[in-house]
Amino acid sequence: MALHAPVLVLKDSLKRESGAKVQHGNIQAAKAVSDIIRTTLGPRSMLKMLLDASGGIVVTNDGNAILRELDIAHPAAKSMIELSRTQDEEVGDGTTSVIVLAGEMLHVAETFIEKNYHPTVICRAYSRALEDAIAVLDKIAMPVDVNDLGMYHDVGEAMLGLVKSSIGTKFTGQFGDLIADLAIDATTTAGVDLGQGMREVDIKKYIKVEKIPGGQLEDSMVLKGVMFNKDVVAPGKMRRKIVNPRIILLDCPVEYKKGENQTNAELMSEEDWKVLLDMEEEYIKNLCVQILKFKPDLVITEKGLSDMAMHYLSKAGVSAIRRLRKTDNNRIAKACGAVIVNRPEELQESDVGTRAGLFEVKKIGDEFFSFIIECKDPKACTVLLRGASKDILNEVERNLQDAMSVARNILKNPKLLPGGGASELTVSATLKQKSSSVEGVEKWPYEAAALAFEAIPRTLLQNCGLNVIRTMTQLQGKHANGENPWVGVDGRTGDIVDMKERKIWDSYSVKAQTFKTAIESACMLLRIDDIVSGIKKKQAPGSGAPKQPQIETGEDADTEQMIPE
Repeated sequence: MALHAPVLVLKDSLKRESGAKVQHGNIQAAKAVSDIIRTTLGPRSMLKMLLDASGGIVVTNDGNAILRELDIAHPAAKSMIELSRTQDEEVGDGTTSVIVLAGEMLHVAETFIEKNYHPTVICRAYSRALEDAIAVLDKIAMPVDVNDLGMYHDVGEAMLGLVKSSIGTKFTGQFGDLIADLAIDATTTAGVDLGQGMREVDIKKYIKVEKIPGGQLEDSMVLKGVMFNKDVVAPGKMRRKIVNPRIILLDCPVEYKKGENQTNAELMSEEDWKVLLDMEEEYIKNLCVQILKFKPDLVITEKGLSDMAMHYLSKAGVSAIRRLRKTDNNRIAKACGAVIVNRPEELQESDVGTRAGLFEVKKIGDEFFSFIIECKDPKACTVLLRGASKDILNEVERNLQDAMSVARNILKNPKLLPGGGASELTVSATLKQKSSSVEGVEKWPYEAAALAFEAIPRTLLQNCGLNVIRTMTQLQGKHANGENPWVGVDGRTGDIVDMKERKIWDSYSVKAQTFKTAIESACMLLRIDDIVSGIKKKQAPGSGAPKQPQIETGEDADTEQMIPE
């Protein structure tokens, strides 16, 4: 009876990998992803050029933008990509560091898996390391007084340094303060005080980025107000430049209402037709009269505006703009203090926006843009980007997004940490000291996690092209006795400097988020010990006949290639 026929539990089509093999595979995959991105960390970073399916080119070194374009088969690598996306949505910066750190965490775990450590032990050690790391960050974080950021005559030094160190690693680093100033300007303008020193900045809603090819990057600016790609309805008749305009924003069509459902009207005599037309005209006239009661200079509607209405408005010397995007309308409302009105009957004096200083239509390139600018205390703004080519503009926009997120984080959680790998080194040194007090088996993985944090400064050094080992030992020596937690790498020159002097900062929320995301994901990937692929497809009964080759639908397209052979 010893020689049983083998029992088949899994179908032949199923591939199953289990045990250490899977963990090695996952670690390899994660390392591959982090190697793609590793060279884009720091001020001396390289750019990646990505060709997408439609032949478009993306040139960038924003970690998230690169990974977003990659088409990846391995499931573990996919989850690495999710990391950088989470990071981007959550805090907007540190997308590269997350991947590098997570990759490193897995890399150091590999030795333990070879020695048959149980993954849960490693994870437990990692989570402890994470808690201690966050505690260290709390200890060395430097609170900033957000209110000393002042409005834009003296933007706080700290803020500028922070945003610059975020951008220094990007393509626009060479334009130095330009983008940093744009970002800080925009976020301080659009910030809303929530009380208790907290400020919320809604970048998506109230900061619009307009990219217009042409000109130079130096021409970019933050408008104290809004601009949009529209001209007045009747360019010849209506004024295209109005100082201190009174603005009315509508959300309704200024034209004759058609019936909801189709109606047939049977007319008996010629005169009835005229009556109908007169009624339409009368209706529009009334609408316009209601609007003109408030003596506006500019009427903007999201919907249509008929010729008739246009005539009445231009006769009264009012400029009109129609079919504006809803989001733009909201921004205008925020900027000039108007209220968007849904029915002209309900207009009130308080709905008229009077805070704008100038309405002007300008021709940029070969399109007309309307500007509503010089607003008093606007709560929304537009960032106007100019640049030589589309690619450059897209990259600048991505960098600006990062910069604005950093500025937003600092308004939201005003604490700073040293950049340049200094916080990571401090964390690493502290964890190394603590590791001696960790009991039992967890001690070694804990210490390894401490070492993994050094990946960031090490990568910074590699990208500078320096003698990595020598410099790292110097840095470790400086941090080991814990005298100055602010010593780190200057990514430009590779010198060991005090980050306070060089004004290289990172925001606390970015750093903390980076650490959390990286370690938690490393734990998750380590815990996987089985990958089963080739999940069975639903087959229609009686389809035993050989099928025509089928085009796979999106759902099951990737189950096949889940595991690279």
